[in-house]
Amino acid sequence: MKELRLMKGNEAIAEAAIRAGVDGYFGYPITPQSEVLEYLMLERPEKRTGMVVLQAESEIAAINMVYAGAGAGKMVMTSSSSPGISLKQEGITYMAGAELPCMILNVVRGGPGLGTIQPAQSDYFQAVKGGGHGDYKLIVLAPASVQEMYDFVELSFDLAFKYRTPVMILSDGAIGQMMEKVEVGEQKTRLTDAQVKERCPWATTGKDANRERNIITSLDLDPQRQEVFNHKLQAKYKKIEENEVRFEEIQTEDAEYLFVAYGTSSRICQKSMQLAREKGIKVGLFRPITLFPFPTERLLELSKQVKGMLSVEMSAGQMIEDVKLAVECNIPVEHFGRMGGIIPSPGEVVEALEQIFL
Repeated sequence: MKELRLMKGNEAIAEAAIRAGVDGYFGYPITPQSEVLEYLMLERPEKRTGMVVLQAESEIAAINMVYAGAGAGKMVMTSSSSPGISLKQEGITYMAGAELPCMILNVVRGGPGLGTIQPAQSDYFQAVKGGGHGDYKLIVLAPASVQEMYDFVELSFDLAFKYRTPVMILSDGAIGQMMEKVEVGEQKTRLTDAQVKERCPWATTGKDANRERNIITSLDLDPQRQEVFNHKLQAKYKKIEENEVRFEEIQTEDAEYLFVAYGTSSRICQKSMQLAREKGIKVGLFRPITLFPFPTERLLELSKQVKGMLSVEMSAGQMIEDVKLAVECNIPVEHFGRMGGIIPSPGEVVEALEQIFL
C-alpha cells in the first residue's frame, strides 16, 4: 500500500533505496547530501531488509566498495556532492570499463574547487561527457522534484542492470534540501543469492561446476582486444540512445520561443514561462530528463517550430553545447545562467529572454 510522506530530496533517495531492496550503500558525508547517509543510519535498514550501510574512510574507498559489491551482482549505490564525485572518478571509469551496474547520486554544489555548499549545475560536463578517462558514458537522470528523486532510484537500478553500466542521478543542493510531498511505494524484498546468480550470470558469485570462472576487470593490455571491447561499449551506448531518451514538454504546442532547462532551473522556468505568457510572449519549456542520452531528435523537431531557444542553467553554460548540436544551427540558441550557488529568479530569466530575442 502506498503512503504519502513529507521528505527532503536526500531523504527520499535513501528511503527509495531501502524500499527498492538495495543491498548496500557506501558513502562519505559532504554537504549538501549528507542527509542520505544520516537517514540511512537512523533508519537502520539492516533490521528492515538486511541492507548494508557503511560510512567509508573516504570517497575513494566508498566507490571501490561499490565496485566490489557490483562485481558480486548486488544492487549497490553511493552518493556525494561535487568535490566528492571528483574523487570517485577513477572508480567510476573502472566500473564503466568492467561493465558493472550501480547507482551514483551527485547533489551538485557550486565550484570550482571546494566552492560553496549552495546549489549549482556546473557538474554537467563531468556527468555527461565522462569525468574520468576513456571513451565511456554514464546514463544520467536529472530529477526536478523530490518525487523524482524517489522514483529515479528504482529506475536507475533497472537501467543499470539492463545495460550493465553505472547510472548517475544528477541532482543539486536545492532539490536535495527542499521538502515536498512524496508518494512512497511498497517494500521490496532483496534478491536471494540464487536470484542474484540467475540475474547476473557474469558476476563473481563463486564458481559453479558447470561454468568457467567469471573474471571482472577493466584491464586488457592487448590493444586489439581493447579496441574490440571499446566498439562493444559504443554499440551499447548507441542502443541506450535509441531506447532510453526521456524528456518533458510544457506548452510547446504554440511556442515561439523555448526555455531548455533541467532540474531546479526547469522549476524556475515554469514560473518564467507563466510570466512571459502574461506579457504575450509565447514561450514553452523543454526539460531533458535524461542528460545522457540527450533528447536530440525532439529538440531538432522543435527547432523547426520556434524562433529561438534559451538554455537556462545554474552554470556558465554547459548543456547549451548539446542544445546547439541538437538544433543543427537552425535557430539561435543562447544561454542564461547564474553561478557560484546563486539560483536565478523567474523574472531574471524573462528579462534575459526579452533582451536576447525581442
